[in-house]
Amino acid sequence: MKFSARNQIKGIVKAIHEGVVNSEVVIEIANGVEITSIITKSSVEALGLEVGKPAYAVVKASNVMVAVD
Repeated sequence: MKFSARNQIKGIVKAIHEGVVNSEVVIEIANGVEITSIITKSSVEALGLEVGKPAYAVVKASNVMVAVD
């Protein structure tokens, strides 16, 4: 598997909240650290995503904002 995106973060699927069309997928990338993504329900099925299985969060963005208090 190769991607042009540099941010490929491996984790474990912690939860999948299925909707009618889209699903919310929560990937735990470290103890207590999660990334959540909204993808189509058909993509969840095509990828074979299941709670407890490994998956990658692949982040490709033209902008990443940084903020401080």
